[in-house]
Amino acid sequence: MNDDKAGNDYVDSEGVAVASQHHTLKYHLLGPSLTKSGQDGVDQKKVSEIIYNASKGSKYFNNEEVKDKGLTVKIDRILGKRRQLEKLDLSHDLRKADEYIAGLELERDLSQVVVHIDCDAFYAAVEELDRPELRDVPMAVGKGVLTTCNYHARKFGCRSGMASFVALKLCPQLVCIPVNFEKYTAKAREVREILAVYDPRFESASIDEAYLNITKYCTENDMDPEEAVAQMRQEVHQHCKITISAGIAANAKLAKICSNKNKPNGQYRLAPDRVTILAFMHDLPTRKVNGIGRVFERELDAIGVKTCGDIYEHRAYLSRLFGEKAFQFLMGVYLGLGRTNVQPVEEYERKSVGTESTFKDMGDGNELREKLRWIAEELEKDMERTQSKGRTLVLKAKLHTYEVLTRQTAPPKAVHTADDLYKYSLPMLAKLEREIPGMKLRLMGLRCTHLVSTKKADVDIFGRSKGLHSGSGERITPANDPEWETWPDAEFEDAARQEREEDIEELERLSQQDPAVSAEDLETAKEREAFELRKHNNGFAWRALLETERKEKEEEIEEARQADDEGKRWNCPICGSSQVAEDRAFNEHIDSCLSKQTIKEIVKTNPPERVPASPTASGTKGKRGRPRNDRLPTHETKRPKKAFFT
Repeated sequence: MNDDKAGNDYVDSEGVAVASQHHTLKYHLLGPSLTKSGQDGVDQKKVSEIIYNASKGSKYFNNEEVKDKGLTVKIDRILGKRRQLEKLDLSHDLRKADEYIAGLELERDLSQVVVHIDCDAFYAAVEELDRPELRDVPMAVGKGVLTTCNYHARKFGCRSGMASFVALKLCPQLVCIPVNFEKYTAKAREVREILAVYDPRFESASIDEAYLNITKYCTENDMDPEEAVAQMRQEVHQHCKITISAGIAANAKLAKICSNKNKPNGQYRLAPDRVTILAFMHDLPTRKVNGIGRVFERELDAIGVKTCGDIYEHRAYLSRLFGEKAFQFLMGVYLGLGRTNVQPVEEYERKSVGTESTFKDMGDGNELREKLRWIAEELEKDMERTQSKGRTLVLKAKLHTYEVLTRQTAPPKAVHTADDLYKYSLPMLAKLEREIPGMKLRLMGLRCTHLVSTKKADVDIFGRSKGLHSGSGERITPANDPEWETWPDAEFEDAARQEREEDIEELERLSQQDPAVSAEDLETAKEREAFELRKHNNGFAWRALLETERKEKEEEIEEARQADDEGKRWNCPICGSSQVAEDRAFNEHIDSCLSKQTIKEIVKTNPPERVPASPTASGTKGKRGRPRNDRLPTHETKRPKKAFFT
């Protein structure tokens, strides 16, 4: 391809329009955080040219070019299908879409006050506390790839998820400092302590953002939502010395969009009114919605959906072009609907557990198998930590060309041990080696999905599992259970997050000035941990941190309980005897005592009658010639039957 001809649309050997292809590739290379605050006044065309020229010729650039061409082909297929659909009668699809919209409108809840808070340039702000001189100069955190920039650096087009050498071309005076996750997590805990006052069940979305439902707080304190949020932001600034921005709305989706409106150190409230919400969403670019990433944005843009208001016009086509789930998600976006339930992230059902490792290009079969075994052992630790097994095992492999391949298998049983994980993943690796002769990998990972919990269920006083059950043994989900509120957003938000993380992971190795960094090259365990956390770009890493904290807290509680129970015995409330302080054994003893006590009370209340005559003297017999119970001889007393479970 010749850049000198970029001004004209001509076709290459594969039939792809070169000028338009370069245009889309340049936009793609702008990075995953194009919509970050502080970018509004930046000349993005100039930024894209610098990134394009700086990265041209690298493995990353070549891989992005291949991906962009693939996306172009996919979009061509979507447009071809759209042209075919335009020739059909879609009145049924239109009616179905309108009925679905009407149903969603009935579920609209405007009674809740949901807040999304986002710390302003969090890592940079924390670093500036220790080095105040950095507050007035362009500064970024991260060496290979920037994890965040202060607002001075953003004016030059620098942003998170950008290769540092590219950022230095945009802003030569940029100061880059290494990450320090211990410092950031400590500061995040300080912020979370304040958030818990307003909503004890707040939801951490990442290390520097969270969702709160402050409906109850506002009611109990007779405060307006804006007043309450302003007070919360002031407390964070006063006690933590950093600023946060907030969005206030009727649901989580709108709150997240609103939190970006008045950044930094501001807040924005979207009135809980249907007309106001629809007007707000009408002109909003689709990329501003959490769950619509770069790929989905381009696909929607190709069919004419540039803003959320455009979705309605194309409602009859969406399910046919993108699938039913995408149709439902986009209808919710158009209407400005979303979840109002906010809960601690560790309470959400985990859908998968995985681990991966990045290394220098590796092609030796024995080395690959050793690496796979090590990954299996690491995954076993994660499976133990999350107390789960997986019915499906997924192998992820990234070639030295940056192409990512995945293979999956369904073992005959749910797996969690390193032996089983290695045993069932090895054939997938061997198959890849046969399919790609001379294969070289730079990343390998294993992930378990379709999880089965190995947690022991809580038991009641009778030793039965707690929880509501129907007569058939199935668990009942009450109407007010958080699981009852279902939105198709999570799948799209996860996909967009995964897309963003993979982009940043590849950018980590983009630099042509510095050698590629791998986890094995880092000397200390602490540096390796920081590398892994940076690689995951706060999202899944922060969830792991929360789970680690929760596990530590549970262990502390268990240790305290065991220490308290040592040498301690419980007295049975029925018989008064001393029993070992252990739940199950104590419950079994109480069951036995209850049975015995019931029998004693029955015998005491209804003693058997004594009669002087023998059964034969009376001439009356019970069934099958046996004496009737009320005619027993005086020397015989009816003995109550012993319950079979005593």
